[in-house]
Amino acid sequence: MAKKDATSGSGNANPMWGGHYAAGPSVIMAEINASIDVDKRLYAHDIRASKAHAEMLGRQGVLSGKDVKAITRGLDAIQKEIEDGTFVFSSALEDVHMNIEASLKEKIGDAAGRLHTARSRNDQVATDFRLWLRDALDGLDESIKDVQAALLDKADEHASLTMPGFTHLQPAQPITFGHHLMAYVEMIGRDRARMRDCRARVNEMPLGAAALAGTSFPIDRASVAKELGFEKPMENSLDAVSSRDFALEFLAAATVLGVHLSRLAEEIVIWASPSFGFIKLSEAFTSGSSIMPQKRNPDAAELVRAKTGRLLGAFSALTVIMKGLPLAYAKDLQEDKEQVFDAADTLRLSLAAAAGMVRDMQPQEDALKKALGVGFITATDLADWLVREANVPFRDAHRITGRIVRLAETKGCRLDQLSLEEMRSVEKSITEAVFGILDPVQATASRKSAGGTAPSNVKHAVKKARKRFLSA
Repeated sequence: MAKKDATSGSGNANPMWGGHYAAGPSVIMAEINASIDVDKRLYAHDIRASKAHAEMLGRQGVLSGKDVKAITRGLDAIQKEIEDGTFVFSSALEDVHMNIEASLKEKIGDAAGRLHTARSRNDQVATDFRLWLRDALDGLDESIKDVQAALLDKADEHASLTMPGFTHLQPAQPITFGHHLMAYVEMIGRDRARMRDCRARVNEMPLGAAALAGTSFPIDRASVAKELGFEKPMENSLDAVSSRDFALEFLAAATVLGVHLSRLAEEIVIWASPSFGFIKLSEAFTSGSSIMPQKRNPDAAELVRAKTGRLLGAFSALTVIMKGLPLAYAKDLQEDKEQVFDAADTLRLSLAAAAGMVRDMQPQEDALKKALGVGFITATDLADWLVREANVPFRDAHRITGRIVRLAETKGCRLDQLSLEEMRSVEKSITEAVFGILDPVQATASRKSAGGTAPSNVKHAVKKARKRFLSA
């Protein structure tokens, strides 16, 4: 038997293409054209939308009640087979829609062919995709909320634990551990808001737009939209089948969320290093070395940090796919789902890892206290004291404080280890009371301005955030 060339046709046209094609595609064409390995994840949404479409056609008198019942019964059977693992997907049938339709024809005969009345694969796939993403967004919202819950619990537990705050990764001012974690609660809260905004734009229904121009059949798009939980049918048929900005918006929001998770992961990596020693992670979220038995590597955090690149890559890929497409549908849009599916999977895992690490990490009070003695971390408090108590203009107070810091550097001691006489040698107005604000714990407690790091503020912020985010 002669070996088939990679460019030769299969000899059989796709039975779903109709009479225009007499010969089949080349082996290469069949391979590049098939999307079933990716889009079979849409099966439940495809079946749900098809049932709603069939029922609407029945109500409108386009299909008989007998056909509608047969279609519904057949689709239910197919869904059960898929979920039982007995359904065989065929790449020759290209995608999930044609696999389901072909199986339906085997089960119920000619009635299956009537299901595709007044719709196209163009509006069909756009509808399925939006249904899938809507469900994914709902699941991700719960995962994001769980990260916030983990951060809030840890922040509440350590609302009074003082640690160095950094700018440029240099010791800057004392803050509380709880206050630091609350910054991520706020960041991730904005991520949740972006995802919810995205969901609102996802929740419009393309079905009924058909290939690109609508249909002459007397369909009722509004009733199908209601049945499927959409806010409304999309207004323009061209836009309905060809737009993927809802997917781009999701990927953009996912990338921003990924960046925030990456920043948290980076701090976990830094804090867990022996050079800092601010936290400890258990074996649940670390791994050992194949050669260095003493190692405990923060691999979960490193992987969360790295996966942000996948999210950005997905956003970039779909942006490039979309940027040059004329209206309406083009096969380029077959490449949209893989990016979104991968991003959703990546986010789901990264969020679970982030929540797990936050719950697992234990701050090390001795290391944090030791770090507070480095870098003259209450220098700003000294400058503020000069302004408040000695009526020194802030710029002058800044200069005076700098001279006192230089004196401490020369002596190799902390600011609070200088004597009153030594500080008065720089500025005569300094009194014994200054030592009260040179202690990092007291300095932190004094920062009670709105949004500040004082433990009382942190406790109040946690309470407010629980109401804002966890009850929503």
